[in-house]
Amino acid sequence: MPGKEYYNDIEKSELIVAQYLNENGFDWNYETPVFVFDEKKRPRVWTPDFYLPAFQMYVEVCGSKDFDYEYRDKIYKKNDIPVVFLHLYKDKDEWQKWLRIKIVEMEEERHHKVMSYVKKLLLK
Repeated sequence: MPGKEYYNDIEKSELIVAQYLNENGFDWNYETPVFVFDEKKRPRVWTPDFYLPAFQMYVEVCGSKDFDYEYRDKIYKKNDIPVVFLHLYKDKDEWQKWLRIKIVEMEEERHHKVMSYVKKLLLK
């Protein structure tokens, strides 16, 4: 539900994104667990920073250049989990635009996938 309370231990970069989501009326959940298989096919539970239920996608706030976000991105893609990575530490003025673009792209991709399944069902 928009306008959620913030956790006391939320990172500053996550707080900035949470405020943006609230200001724009996004419904979101903080650190919703996601089940993935890692590169060795071991089961893992990760918690991306935000889940946007209306879009069935996640947002990972990249607040530091010292963390291996490429590895996370690779694993999420391998598990077919849609995640937008926001690099606030290097895109201070562009991350909002990037988020909007990625939401549209991912939603269009999801819609295309769903519609192809629906068409197959209708042809049976």
